[in-house]
Amino acid sequence: MIFGGSGIGMIAASIAEDNQSHEVLGFLNDSVPIGELIGKFKTYPVLGKSSDYANYIEDPEVDFFIAYVGMKKEKSVFNKIKEFTIPDYRWASLIHSTAIIPDGFCKIGRGVLIAPLCQLSTDTTLSDNCIMLPNSFLGHDSFMDEFSHIATNSVVGANVHIGKACHIGSNATIREKVRIGDFSLVGAASMVLKDVGEEEIVIGNPARKLG
Repeated sequence: MIFGGSGIGMIAASIAEDNQSHEVLGFLNDSVPIGELIGKFKTYPVLGKSSDYANYIEDPEVDFFIAYVGMKKEKSVFNKIKEFTIPDYRWASLIHSTAIIPDGFCKIGRGVLIAPLCQLSTDTTLSDNCIMLPNSFLGHDSFMDEFSHIATNSVVGANVHIGKACHIGSNATIREKVRIGDFSLVGAASMVLKDVGEEEIVIGNPARKLG
């Protein structure tokens, strides 16, 4: 069962199908009407709102995946997720077979998505519910905190700390030894050369605080 809808939700569904690891039942979505189908080619139904996950908890065959990428209300979305009373072992991790992960050299949490052609270096950590989109890279000794996201083609250098519910935009580059504060957003194609504060938005090359 996927929390979300089109976009990341469909990417998650495609990886589950490619891996043959899970059958996708459908989506829990707070804005799309129940019964409506999501997807342009292969489709899946909206089965309820996010709060309806409780209807599926009693079925041990059902696992869950969160396909939210906030980008506007990261903190409120994160707090909403933390209120879910879903056991840790019921979060499905979706890792594509083409992802490069050094065996035994990384720590990967529950409910993560690692899309095609992603690469983790050694001594990296992905906490629970993190997302790495296609062709993104996480440098050695770097850390992604809960519910953080790295978008397509982004490069995160070595010894970088990415805080809770952060979003690193497509084609962004984070230099080594930088700290990205909780609930912050790095704009697409930005070059981050210094620390980013909590709940900040930075854009540009070099990246500067917006507003």
